[in-house]
Amino acid sequence: MEHPILFLVQLFDLIGLGHFAHHYAHVVYSWFVMLVLVGIAYLGTRRIGPVPGKGQHVLELLISGMEEFIVDITGEEGRRFFPILATVFIYIFVCNLIGLVPGFYPPTANLNTTLSCALVVVPMTHVIGVMYHGPKYIKHFLGPVWWMIPIVLPIELIGHTARILSLSIRLFGNMMGHELVLAILFMLAGAFFAPLPIMALGIFVSLVQAFVFFLLSTMYFAGAMEEAH
Repeated sequence: MEHPILFLVQLFDLIGLGHFAHHYAHVVYSWFVMLVLVGIAYLGTRRIGPVPGKGQHVLELLISGMEEFIVDITGEEGRRFFPILATVFIYIFVCNLIGLVPGFYPPTANLNTTLSCALVVVPMTHVIGVMYHGPKYIKHFLGPVWWMIPIVLPIELIGHTARILSLSIRLFGNMMGHELVLAILFMLAGAFFAPLPIMALGIFVSLVQAFVFFLLSTMYFAGAMEEAH
């Protein structure tokens, strides 16, 4: 989808990198999101102390809430995987949100971004399975009895491959759909009043889509930690 004005793309035009920015706007805005998150983390933690400031207090509530949610699903062992799960959630949520700002493009409206996130989570699922079960992890793919292996193994392989498609296409489709609706309203009803309800709904959609990705990733990790049945 072509955007009439993208601020960062225009900035890259001024410094002679417009060709790259026009073709890879999702990469440019992904870098921007990472810089924003680094800045927020720095501002929220630069004065860490026994009495939390406002920024530290907000970050502590966010982080502790996600950590307890992960532990509720995976058990205490899930704490060690909290950093990757929390990073994926926060990154996707902010990527979704910046699409609501005029002149900004949500990286998650590009399949390359969502696919890259899925390609981090799904292979990590199998890394966790091997960490916890060693070679016995293969039992997750073989079924309860040996004579079912020719049936169960292809189904399991297809199912685990489908996880990548499910995570990436669901997020991409929802964010691209929201971008299209918002763009149509801008063209039909002006840039100020008509899009406001959709933008308010967009905040909710951004949160829900990030949470769905986060929840499914947590469940995949929990399944890999469990013993094969």
